[in-house]
Amino acid sequence: MTEKEKNLIFKGEEKIRIDLYLTQKEIYPSRSQIRNLIAQGKIKVNNNPVKPSYILKNGDVIDLVLPENKELEIKAEAIPLDIIYEDKYLVVVNKPADMIVHPAGKIRSGTLVNALLYHCQDSLSGIGGVIRPGIVHRLDKNTSGLIVTAKNDFAHLDLSRQIKDHQVTKKYIALVHGSLKDDFGIIDAPIGRSLKNREKMAVTEGKSRE
Repeated sequence: MTEKEKNLIFKGEEKIRIDLYLTQKEIYPSRSQIRNLIAQGKIKVNNNPVKPSYILKNGDVIDLVLPENKELEIKAEAIPLDIIYEDKYLVVVNKPADMIVHPAGKIRSGTLVNALLYHCQDSLSGIGGVIRPGIVHRLDKNTSGLIVTAKNDFAHLDLSRQIKDHQVTKKYIALVHGSLKDDFGIIDAPIGRSLKNREKMAVTEGKSRE
């Protein structure tokens, strides 16, 4: 299998490990694979070897060596969609819990993308590639709620810009278990990956984010 090179320039002031950053970028299937590639010297920063715990700095150039991807075929599936709004630019879908937004790893069916391919056919933005056509943002598998998807590249870029510029307001409703002292209030605490369940987020000590 041949390999190809790719460069990423990290832009931001957020303190984040390189393995976590690349996991969020979804360039590789798993964080463990990223760590293995770093150990093999196939992922470097500024042309220098690093450890998975390396904290990225603004302007860092991440050098990647990627195996050539096999051609993937994501099939359209007649999965019912709860469409809240649709026009020639976008589709707003109420995603149910337990549905994954796009194929990843060994999962190739039953996702929102499979359903969108059936509903929209060829009318989806291509910016996200074969795996994520039309996908501008995501919700976790166990989170239900509205997802805005783009039907063309123009809409995709404009929606991405609005999200980046914080022109889009996101509101979440959470179910809280236990006895609360007050009937209302504000919870303001940094969150990070749960130490007990890596698939969940929790208020943790150490390096977390708001």
